[in-house]
Amino acid sequence: MSAAGPRTAYLGARLLDPASGLDAPGALLTEGGRIADLGPRLFNDGVPEGIETVDCGGRCLAPGLVDLRVQLREPGEEHKETIETAGRAAAAGGVTSMAALPNTDPVVDDVAGVEFVARRARDVKLVKVYTYGALTRRLEGAEMTEFGLLSSYGAVGFTDGVKAVTDAQVLRRALSYASAFDVVIAQQPQEPTLATGAMNGGELATRLGLSGIPVMAEVIMLERDLRLAELTGGRYHAANISTEESIKVIRAAKARGIRVTCDTAAHYFALNENAVGDYRTFAKVMPPLRSEDDRQAVAEAVADGTIDAVASDHSPHDQDSKRLPFVGADFGIVGLETLLPLALELSHKGQVGLLGLLDRVTRAPAAILGLEAGCLKAGAPADLVIFDLERPWRIDPEAFASKSKNSPFEDHPVQGKALRTVVDGRTIFEAGAA
Repeated sequence: MSAAGPRTAYLGARLLDPASGLDAPGALLTEGGRIADLGPRLFNDGVPEGIETVDCGGRCLAPGLVDLRVQLREPGEEHKETIETAGRAAAAGGVTSMAALPNTDPVVDDVAGVEFVARRARDVKLVKVYTYGALTRRLEGAEMTEFGLLSSYGAVGFTDGVKAVTDAQVLRRALSYASAFDVVIAQQPQEPTLATGAMNGGELATRLGLSGIPVMAEVIMLERDLRLAELTGGRYHAANISTEESIKVIRAAKARGIRVTCDTAAHYFALNENAVGDYRTFAKVMPPLRSEDDRQAVAEAVADGTIDAVASDHSPHDQDSKRLPFVGADFGIVGLETLLPLALELSHKGQVGLLGLLDRVTRAPAAILGLEAGCLKAGAPADLVIFDLERPWRIDPEAFASKSKNSPFEDHPVQGKALRTVVDGRTIFEAGAA
């Protein structure tokens, strides 16, 4: 055993690294918590004594997924999820780093909140857990939090979570203030006085007798926010982009040199509004599932890179919150364990190359949050996922490690499964021989 820690050789792998463009058969060596070496010719002459070996059997070995939008529910709603159960769910899905929204109880708007998340993650010893700081105190949209102080304690960005900051002057100041620390301001763009319905506005909502949320609820807020980003020079990240119109706006903003990035969640390219069916509350999300044209536009924007990252938008709810009449049910679905297979659908369909797809769930989200993650290179953290690209299976929410089971993908056929998840060189998940 090396003084630097235990060494493990991963042999017979298909090495995939979006950051460098590597896609080749080879091997990878970890030492302690870091990658020591990798490449097509590594261990061609055999593995030295004292090194543990893992035979990948030709399967894919990639950086662990980085999920930049997760609700952990701890502290405050541990009956829905905890940092430990979310960590187990993440590990089962190949996610090695996740960033938690601050909309817990109490809100993560001070140093104690940031330190609580970090301490719990250390205690649990599963995936790496980061947290956003609240953009405004108590998420009330008025008084900004201490960005510099919170970022120095580990906050990876600032957001009011599922609530948009509606006061333009507050957001303007936040973008200006954040630029001094080069931290990102993230917002789910929803104009709240327009986003009062239960599902996507349109013919289907009318037929079901449900109030609709128009596409413009997203677009109007997004356009305002991007003008403020242009005015201040601040870094702005738009979360959960769901519409073709929003994609056009972001594309134009990027062309103008505005410092904007964005993400979508896997369900916005995997499903459309028809998933609501006969009032299926498990398909009730915010923003709502949109039209088929929007779904296709989101998939295309992931493929061409207009949408920088794909997140799970993991939003666990207990049965009492979901098994209600559609209008009364909470918004949100769980997603940590389905992020990888649902994202891989775009690659299997030929809409985006495998490396490009993996980029959206590894390197790009790590870059947005400034994390040391998302790449395979000597010296990088040994945060890895081994997955079977071709394995067919059907999603079974009852088998989820997550405490909540609110997924619209029950019995949904997918292809591609995480088999082993490694964090800092430690195997934290290994799939059974299914």
